[in-house]
Amino acid sequence: MAAISGHCTFRSHKLPLSSATSSSFSGGALRSSRISFACPPSVRRNHISCQASSATSPPSSSVNGTAKGELKDFLHISDFDKATIMKILDRAAEVKALLKSGDRSFLPFKGKSMAMIFAKPSMRTRVSFETGFFLLGGHAIYLGPDDIQMGKREETRDVARVLSRYNDIIMARVFAHQDILDLAKYATVPVVNGLTDYNHPCQIMADALTIIEHIGQLEGTKVVYVGDGNNIVHSWLLLAAVVPFHFVCACPKGFEPDKETVKKAQEAGISKIEITNDPKEAVKDADVVYSDVWASMGQKEEAAYRRQAFQGFQVDEALMKIAGPKAYFMHCLPAERGVEVTDGVIEAPNSIVFPQAENRMHAQNAIMLHLLGL
Repeated sequence: MAAISGHCTFRSHKLPLSSATSSSFSGGALRSSRISFACPPSVRRNHISCQASSATSPPSSSVNGTAKGELKDFLHISDFDKATIMKILDRAAEVKALLKSGDRSFLPFKGKSMAMIFAKPSMRTRVSFETGFFLLGGHAIYLGPDDIQMGKREETRDVARVLSRYNDIIMARVFAHQDILDLAKYATVPVVNGLTDYNHPCQIMADALTIIEHIGQLEGTKVVYVGDGNNIVHSWLLLAAVVPFHFVCACPKGFEPDKETVKKAQEAGISKIEITNDPKEAVKDADVVYSDVWASMGQKEEAAYRRQAFQGFQVDEALMKIAGPKAYFMHCLPAERGVEVTDGVIEAPNSIVFPQAENRMHAQNAIMLHLLGL
């Protein structure tokens, strides 16, 4: 198992993965991943992104006890095997191409409705889900923070069972990860994780699609995340437990991702995974440099402290120069320009931030098509 240390040195991903992190390769064959996550009381700090507000422990990946690839819900990428994840990404590319061509005859969601639960607001999540579902013939219903007050005005298990009787699928963007687990447990229709304070699987599926479009493949690439070890990092780790690539998280001391999630991903033996406190060393030979806000929703009171703690972790032109001319820049947005990333990097020709944002819709469409068996 690869060690987690304050500083890691490594070489280009073009080299074979080390035996400590690539034990899935045997005789040239790749074993499929089978990984589940228990719930240790290990996460105590607020490491959340894309407007979440509190952290939680890694979840159990088995809600209904069904086989991978046949699960009712999309809660964690690592719930699925590599073949299923790649199949969903292939489908995303196909449906995206169809929509881009102007063809509006593919309406698999016709006559279907989706309930969208938002415990917290979001531009990308709402618009991408609602527009995507509509373009494929369906009707999406927005339920904002004051419409349900899930867990306060009405228990989550009751909300799940009622919405299941009205709708064909449920998407939820919530704070506590337990809420999405409870929704999935009690709903009789598929549940999609639109974000929790633990992970953000739809975002990373969109990221994977974007990398495949621009680099040609995800396998074997080197993805370097620079910033807080938050729910985005957890999702990258869960993907690395399924698909082989080189993932590096460069973060300040004290802001590392959940240790149990790192350990489980490393023990899967699929990818080379490193945690370091040296962003300059980390980005060398990177195919992708990825950033996120330093203080998310619910952490704004920590903004001044975090800006001090994250000095040296801004993705600027100098850091991208170290990464090399072929490195792409990605960010899950919203971005605080001039804080975690400079305006020049976001606007540079090798920035693929906005294709990445668009791909939220296409990846999510494919996820829903898979869950609904369409």
